[in-house]
Amino acid sequence: MLNRRTLMGTLSATALVLTTGLAQAQDTVYIPLISKGFQHQFWQAVKAGADQAAEEFGIEVTFEGPDTEAQVDRQIDMLAAALAKNPAAIGFAALDSQAAIPLLRQAQNAGIPIVAFDSGVDSDIPVATATTDNIAAAGLAADKMAEFIGGAGKVAVIAHDQTSRTGIDRRDGFVNRIEEAYPDIEIVTVQYGAGDQLQSTEIAKSILIANPDLKGMFGTNEGSAIGVVNGVRESGAEGITIIGYDSGAAQKDAIRSGLMAGAITQNPVGIGYETVKAALMATKGETVPATIDTGFYYYDASNIDDPEIAAVLYD
Repeated sequence: MLNRRTLMGTLSATALVLTTGLAQAQDTVYIPLISKGFQHQFWQAVKAGADQAAEEFGIEVTFEGPDTEAQVDRQIDMLAAALAKNPAAIGFAALDSQAAIPLLRQAQNAGIPIVAFDSGVDSDIPVATATTDNIAAAGLAADKMAEFIGGAGKVAVIAHDQTSRTGIDRRDGFVNRIEEAYPDIEIVTVQYGAGDQLQSTEIAKSILIANPDLKGMFGTNEGSAIGVVNGVRESGAEGITIIGYDSGAAQKDAIRSGLMAGAITQNPVGIGYETVKAALMATKGETVPATIDTGFYYYDASNIDDPEIAAVLYD
């Protein structure tokens, strides 16, 4: 039977443990990441990089995004919910580079650093942006397209949107490169499929019907590119050069089979990792670079299995 002194000591020790545990819980750095979506394999790879950083740095990271990349309002709701939890910092990949600014301004006023990832924000609010140089990457896609079609002919673009920074930069990077370097190539249309492969498939088929002499099509993200592949396959069109963006199992299969000529791959694991790392640095008041270039590569059947390329492809 415990005497009074022993009992009081036990209670004090228990209280100390509980208090210490509560303090540790309160001291845990929490950083939510709000992505543009969750359905593409690209975002799963970004999440893997964020989780890797969370484990390495001993912090709590959550990762979520709307069901489709057309749900701007849903993403804004997620951002508001994350902000209400008063996190140490927030990672954000904007579907609409303007719509989120009021909430991001609230975060800035509350002293919560914002790190943009994949798709930047048309504002100076983010302390850093971890992203691919999408203009340069899409320019490389244009060069590859021109190489395949002999520098002349009609091509089309199916982009994922015209509101996000990635959608704008990939469209403009491709279009501007063609216009400045390849006067004999005509871009007959640029259309938008919301990054949805079913919608992009129907758009691709319509473009092929309207342009029977089309030589090539560029899809600006995973869903857009697979939509192009499916549209070409379902329409029975032949001799169409397809250049994609991102990877994923379906694009890799299309490249191996020869239906897709090649694609640009990003480094999604690196994007997730660098976003969390930069956010954590910002919470400590450390200087982070305004732009964190996470790199890109062109891949096709000739190099898809090279170790350097295989390391940045995702299923």
